[in-house]
Amino acid sequence: MSRLKDLRIKRGYTQIKMQLLTGIDQSDYCKIENGNRYYTFEQCKRIALALDTSMDYLAGLTDQEEPYPRSSGELQNERQ
Repeated sequence: MSRLKDLRIKRGYTQIKMQLLTGIDQSDYCKIENGNRYYTFEQCKRIALALDTSMDYLAGLTDQEEPYPRSSGELQNERQ
């Protein structure tokens, strides 16, 4: 889970800021970040959007930190 923490710190976010951006309770987010709890698909998606990265990067499937191009439908959902 060091990628998750590294990205959060790189973006200058606190765990409280991540709570506000993702809707994931700070204590749950802390457990996810420390590897004491796994995130759900939906939580991973929200975290990836908040940190402007891909779910594949968070899962360690790629070393490309940059997100993939988002679909127009996803951009619409982000704005709501």
